[in-house]
Amino acid sequence: MLARNAESLYWIGRYVERADDTARILDVSVHQLLEDASVDADTASRTLLHVLGITPPDGTPLDVWGLTELVAMSPETGSIVSSISSARENTRVAREVVSSELWQCINATWNAVPERQRAARRMGPHGFLTFVEDRAAMFAGLADSTMSRDDGWRFLVLGRSIERVDMIVRLLMSRVGDKPTSPGWVTVLRSAGAHDTYLRTYRGALDASRVVQFLLLDRLFPRSAFHALLQAETCLEELDHGPSARIGAGAEASRLLGKARSDLEFLRPAELLDNLTGRLQALQTTVREVGEAVSRQYFHAVPWIEWNNAEVNL
Repeated sequence: MLARNAESLYWIGRYVERADDTARILDVSVHQLLEDASVDADTASRTLLHVLGITPPDGTPLDVWGLTELVAMSPETGSIVSSISSARENTRVAREVVSSELWQCINATWNAVPERQRAARRMGPHGFLTFVEDRAAMFAGLADSTMSRDDGWRFLVLGRSIERVDMIVRLLMSRVGDKPTSPGWVTVLRSAGAHDTYLRTYRGALDASRVVQFLLLDRLFPRSAFHALLQAETCLEELDHGPSARIGAGAEASRLLGKARSDLEFLRPAELLDNLTGRLQALQTTVREVGEAVSRQYFHAVPWIEWNNAEVNL
């Protein structure tokens, strides 16, 4: 597969997942701000912006509308609109290797965004955020049902899995200092789309240790960090066809993923909250290093070599 197409598919997976996760997080946060008058809107908004890696404005108090504009509507990098636009551009570049249904899905989503933005500014952000979540789910379903399980599929799933780990880590880092029985842990579960599944798994018992255990270690929940790391690791194993990928720099991404996955796999649940901040920061660093290693291994273009204009003696 051409490096250009592979890179586009990888980033399509990341951008669609980023738009979906950001919409989930923002939707839950907006409901919390509207329903709980005791929550300071400016502080909560700035905390969320920090989690998402978006720089908040200086000196301007933030409310629900200001938060929505920055996280959802802004054309700046990191917003939902920016992620949809980037996913659409990468899909356009990779038209030759994606199905028509996938292209129509992301293109229709992109074309509908301006109208949905106008409606959100009139009636509130919930409709817009639900629209993004629904379209992301449709995109994932179409990818599952219309793409061959070849290298293109693997790059798409690899990008999605890496982004999913990053977003789960960001969510958990936003609540590290909360009390074990804080209602903020319910917010984390809802933001990850994990609330109902968690309640069925633990019979309704809610505490910080179990929430962190579920989102980091659960082997069956597809949005857990362990499950996403395992899926990314499997994709890399299937992509690494040649012997050069088995050792050295070529195996760096697989080595990093394998180490992160094994660290979680063999971690005692009772030790999970010990130095949780350091553990999450290390996992976030691993995600960044994996992204760089994947880029070097598969997308790095070899520089064009100019022959010396020297006379050849025969």
